[in-house]
Amino acid sequence: MTAADADAYLARFRRVLEFIDAHLDGDLSVEGLSRVAAFSKFHFHRQFSSLFGMGVYEYVQLQRLKRASYQLAFREQRSIIDVALESGYEGPEAFARAFKKRVGQTPSEFRKQPRWEPWRATYQPLSELRNRHMKPTPQASQVRIIDFPETKVAALQHRGDPRRIGDSVRTFITWRKAHHLHPSRSATFNILYDNPEEVAPEDYRLDICAATDLEVKENPQGVVSKVIPGGRCAVLRHVGSDDTLAATVRYLYAEWLPQSGEELRDFPLVFQRVAFFPDVPEHEAVTDVFLPLK
Repeated sequence: MTAADADAYLARFRRVLEFIDAHLDGDLSVEGLSRVAAFSKFHFHRQFSSLFGMGVYEYVQLQRLKRASYQLAFREQRSIIDVALESGYEGPEAFARAFKKRVGQTPSEFRKQPRWEPWRATYQPLSELRNRHMKPTPQASQVRIIDFPETKVAALQHRGDPRRIGDSVRTFITWRKAHHLHPSRSATFNILYDNPEEVAPEDYRLDICAATDLEVKENPQGVVSKVIPGGRCAVLRHVGSDDTLAATVRYLYAEWLPQSGEELRDFPLVFQRVAFFPDVPEHEAVTDVFLPLK
């Protein structure tokens, strides 16, 4: 098999993974997915498990329950029964049994207070699979240099274990809703002070921000006013899961920057969250990565 043949073979399976992302509330039978890949239904399930290390049914269930967990944790307006039905279950009881078996909490317990450490352990195989088979391949032509405008933001300062960022996101959503700063009207940013791979978990720092000119008064959530300074930035759009976002960041630092002749400005990396999972399929989530330049 040539390299081109191998790439074409893997591309057919990437289409399947993207199709699953986009149709989590639809028919995801082995027969239907084999047609997406244009493989024989008699062999597809063995091809899938041999390549990805898990069966089709297990992968589909994990992806459905991952989306469900995001809806439970971050979209409180979605009822548990609606989440259950959209996840392919006939009712909340079957959904609760499957969810607890995978996550270790019932849907209502997870909605009230998620336990992120076991949740991450459950979904680590999915993260590894995406990093192996759905990693972005940025090109220098996709990097733009822009003048980023000075932007006032309301910021929640996450300090500590990056595995607990979900708790900070939930807190920030509560504040944001109370102040009517919906993401459709108020751009969402992250300011990344540290690389989680290079600092101790207790030292990790990240800000979760919403653009606003409103005065941020003292509040129980601990949200404060900050400013993202204006200036030149290289910007690269990442389309896909947060699981593969590190590869886009690594490209900017390791490949684009050394060849660009540019020098970095003394301000951290900034993300703008343009389209969010679970509101869009995971492979269609959009994050703009801003690298501050002199």
